[in-house]
Amino acid sequence: MKNGLLSLLAITLLASGCGGGGGGSSVAPPSITSFTGSASSIEEGASLSLTAVFTGGTGSINNGVGSVVSGAAVSVTPTATTTYILTVRNSAGTSVTRSVSVNVTPVDSGSGWVSGLFLDYPNYADLCQSPRTGTDPETGQPFPDIQGTTLDENNYLRSFSNDTYLWYQEIADRDPGLYSDPLGYFDLLKTNAITASGQYKDKFHFTYDSYDWYQLSQSGVSGGYGAQWVLLSTTPPREIVVAYTEPSSPAEAVGLTRGATILTVDGVDINTNTQAGVNALNDGLFPESLGETHIFTIRDQGSSTTRSITMTSASITSDPVQNVRVLDTLSGRVGYIQFNDHILTAEGELVDAITELASGGGVDDLVLDVRYNGGGYLFIASQLAYMIAGRAQTVGRTFELMQFNDKYPGINPITGQTLSPTPFYSTTSGYDRYPANQSLPSLNLSRVYVITGSGTCSASEAIINGLRGVDVEVIQIGSTTCGKPYGFYAQGNCGTTYFTIQFRGVNEKGFGDYTDGFSASNQVLAGTPVPGCSVADDFTAALGDPLESRLATALNYRATQACPAPSGVTHPGVSKPGAPLSSVDGVLLKSPWLMNRIMRR
Repeated sequence: MKNGLLSLLAITLLASGCGGGGGGSSVAPPSITSFTGSASSIEEGASLSLTAVFTGGTGSINNGVGSVVSGAAVSVTPTATTTYILTVRNSAGTSVTRSVSVNVTPVDSGSGWVSGLFLDYPNYADLCQSPRTGTDPETGQPFPDIQGTTLDENNYLRSFSNDTYLWYQEIADRDPGLYSDPLGYFDLLKTNAITASGQYKDKFHFTYDSYDWYQLSQSGVSGGYGAQWVLLSTTPPREIVVAYTEPSSPAEAVGLTRGATILTVDGVDINTNTQAGVNALNDGLFPESLGETHIFTIRDQGSSTTRSITMTSASITSDPVQNVRVLDTLSGRVGYIQFNDHILTAEGELVDAITELASGGGVDDLVLDVRYNGGGYLFIASQLAYMIAGRAQTVGRTFELMQFNDKYPGINPITGQTLSPTPFYSTTSGYDRYPANQSLPSLNLSRVYVITGSGTCSASEAIINGLRGVDVEVIQIGSTTCGKPYGFYAQGNCGTTYFTIQFRGVNEKGFGDYTDGFSASNQVLAGTPVPGCSVADDFTAALGDPLESRLATALNYRATQACPAPSGVTHPGVSKPGAPLSSVDGVLLKSPWLMNRIMRR
């Protein structure tokens, strides 16, 4: 699955329009040249394209469409006659609108669909238009697929969503017989509701090829270069920088390091706004197959010159814990862990990291860096929370309690088990290199400093929420987290693995309302406040460097209990140690499953 730069550019650009203009300079008014649909009337189940051409601001379309790029067509599938409204807003908050109406004629597909009537989804399980043959690598057993139809696959998705989706009442019931692509049909089986902050309530609906999902979830193997991209600047001149690289990767081999800026991809300037240009950027930044070679022009951090590099996509194994160290300060030993992904292999690396920090007299405090950790398996988050706090503070207590939709007040609809709290897991799982049921090490800390960013999401947020629920003091350094107290189980059918929001998580105190994220308490526009300091990301220094802005601020706060005064900004969106966050933190361009909370069955 490719992380589309097109949509991410649009989303990020929209975010920039919510703030004020800079430095009192005049801002040109937005203008809409045209807003058209490829058809004014369609039959139910059909799609059409909407194309907006505009200047002077960022564009978005209502009715669940979201952010758009000027000149780029977007596909919509309305279920009834609909009016789409384009809004273009500039950085000063000035906006203009234009609308397009589409008439939808009802059609009887002959599928037997009756709105509001649902059969149990197991009736349609494994009935596939194109059954797989051979052995399932996950189970070691033959694939369960038998010959079926696309309608069977759609009926499965319709009934499964109605049964388990957290907001099933908000799904528009659509005739499954009108849709020839199950993936496209699944995309429609979600809410289009908007939160109080103006965000879409469900931003986390996605799919994977089942084999790709198996590889990713088991070992973090994926195709690419081993470079983690961050879209830093929200308006031209745009800026895509490197957050970190994986060891022994093509990115590391060409000397790509933190803070390097991407200028062109295969000769296409990063500031392109044409559909063809954005497609070329997507192709180069997110290769879909192994062995693809692409050429990049980059500027290394601190350099005034550019250089050309060539990278060929390869199988990349994520290293979830890359940086573990002890920092000696005047007031004691401070541990530091850079934790990037909640994948299965993280268990062993976290055990090793905590064991290392606990040796030699242990540490007086811990700085946990999850600024680029979007989540993954929840049990890994629970294990790490235990290893931070220790047995005395967590035994018999709740890390997280799942709450499903109102059809299942006391039963987990996926496992069929009675709902019970997820504890602070104190033993190994057996999914990684350590045998099951071995006692986990712990630091026995009553306080932890957590470095966050806008890419800190889901299972990473659960660490913050779970520890706060048992009165471990959490001090947040960085920017507001993504705001995702939701999660799901991976659901495979006919070679595709589906992810649909099924539950919200609350801590021992019953708190789980952080849809606008966690924010350091000194931040003006904040989500759920947490003691600490809002500080911009610092791409001028290596992660784990005591002079890196966020780590430096954590160490300073530990010594003074105060947030440092601002200092000079030397890089768009990046400040020297102590500078507050005054702009968008950047969008982490990461696989969607690593920006979520995943449960094991």
